[in-house]
Amino acid sequence: MQDAIRVLAGECAVRYENDASTDRVLRGDVVVVVKPDDTVLVHDADGYQPAAWLTRPGVVRYTRDASGFRIDAADGDERLVVESATEHGDAHYPVSPAGPPVGRCECGGAFVRDGGRVVCVDCRDQYSIPRDVAVVDDACAACGLPRIRVARGVTVTACVDRDCEPIAAAVADAIDWTCRCGAALGVASERGLHAACESCGARFRLPHGTTAGDCGCGLPAIRTATGVRCLDGDCERAPQSL
Repeated sequence: MQDAIRVLAGECAVRYENDASTDRVLRGDVVVVVKPDDTVLVHDADGYQPAAWLTRPGVVRYTRDASGFRIDAADGDERLVVESATEHGDAHYPVSPAGPPVGRCECGGAFVRDGGRVVCVDCRDQYSIPRDVAVVDDACAACGLPRIRVARGVTVTACVDRDCEPIAAAVADAIDWTCRCGAALGVASERGLHAACESCGARFRLPHGTTAGDCGCGLPAIRTATGVRCLDGDCERAPQSL
């Protein structure tokens, strides 16, 4: 994927087809935007919604001859064809993810929050983060990157760079839990975070939430967005204290 957006303008014939039938034919002075993920948008003079579009097509072909340009985008049974009769312009511009600013990169660019990642709009360095975490106004003392606040049984903060300060290590340092077998519970990081017992081999996925007393089975109770539950999602006992 290229980090550039292509903008073409001209008097064009626009044809959208679905399942081999022509659903829509347009003509006019339009602006055609081709995004880095190959999404094609055709804008006319009215409103914010494109007059025609095809989102992330499987194939986009661009050709040019003496009469102008042609864009042919296809995805399964859908096809969008734009042919210029008179060309007004053709240019490339840099483009990046956009989101709330959350700090500065060492390159000097701005970090933004883009769903499940923090990404620099200049150098494109990026760090994957859980979607439910908050990025806090506090840079990592070790590397200067943004820090995140996450609740996995306990609330901890950690660096967005998991090689610098893993979330699992921060949670492990903060919990003092005991397994049903009486041994201490640690934290394992494999396809998510789990409370793990080295003695009996028990593993419990850490839910989004914070400790809320004890369950009748001996494990901690966790307060989640839907209520208080046992660390063991299959346990049916009610927590002893909230």
